[in-house]
Amino acid sequence: MKVLIATEKPFAAEAVNGIERVFEKAGMQILLLEKYTSKAQVLEAVKDVQAIIIRSDIIDAEVLNAAKELKIVVRAGAGYDNVDLEAATAHNVVVMNTPGQNSNAVAELALGMMVYAARNFYDGTSGSELMGKKLGIHAYGNVGRNVARIAKGFGMDIYAYDAFCPAEVIEKEGVKALASAEELYETCQYISLHIPATEETKNSINYALLSKMPPKAVLVNTARKEVINEQELVKLMEDRQDFKYVTDIMPKNDNELKEKFAKRYFSTPKKMGAQTSEANNNAGIAAANQIVDFLLNGNTKFKVN
Repeated sequence: MKVLIATEKPFAAEAVNGIERVFEKAGMQILLLEKYTSKAQVLEAVKDVQAIIIRSDIIDAEVLNAAKELKIVVRAGAGYDNVDLEAATAHNVVVMNTPGQNSNAVAELALGMMVYAARNFYDGTSGSELMGKKLGIHAYGNVGRNVARIAKGFGMDIYAYDAFCPAEVIEKEGVKALASAEELYETCQYISLHIPATEETKNSINYALLSKMPPKAVLVNTARKEVINEQELVKLMEDRQDFKYVTDIMPKNDNELKEKFAKRYFSTPKKMGAQTSEANNNAGIAAANQIVDFLLNGNTKFKVN
């Protein structure tokens, strides 16, 4: 059996070595497509493979049509909106993610961004501390739980809202559960955003919601840019001179935000949440193990379609 690792942004060499060891032990052949520059290269590479590992790479109907022998795609990471799930299902292709493998890396970045914003982007002026501030975690999944764990060390007052996580589960971990997103944003000066990009959540972080936040509000987005209503964010930041936005997903209107709010806005040039050697290794090796377990044993534990 052949497995393709198709990564426009490659795994670290250590991660690739670990992935190769998993597949070699299982007697599977590996094809490596790194730093590719065109979709045509992907279409050629997928022709006779049974499995694919990707990161932020696009798997759409065209790729699936070209991959006649494909049985499984694993996204090394939590988010999987770069895979056309409907098309995959139509082609009888299982899609999985690797939940939890990048969670600590993303959580550490979120807290680092909070410190960066609190200290006025290290511009030499007097900032503020995180201790005693109210932090709202919007979506209490693997990343949200790690944000709470780290924030406790800063002495923050931690709240969370998750439409799908029972309040008792949140409260059991020493975090105050709130009943709605509106209540979370009304309560917390800092919000760490971890919702996925779905039809329900796209553009849901809007003027009406963000305007509820207390004075000196900071929104940290390490989730997806699609969940932010970017034009309404601009209006909010024009109206709220105290509001800061920091993210590792560059908005489409990055230039406008930089020009208007240079001292209150920051974005990394590319997605940075999972960009650590540890997360790289964890997600890649988990993806390899899931493929082996599926192809040899039929295990579909992490299937998302």
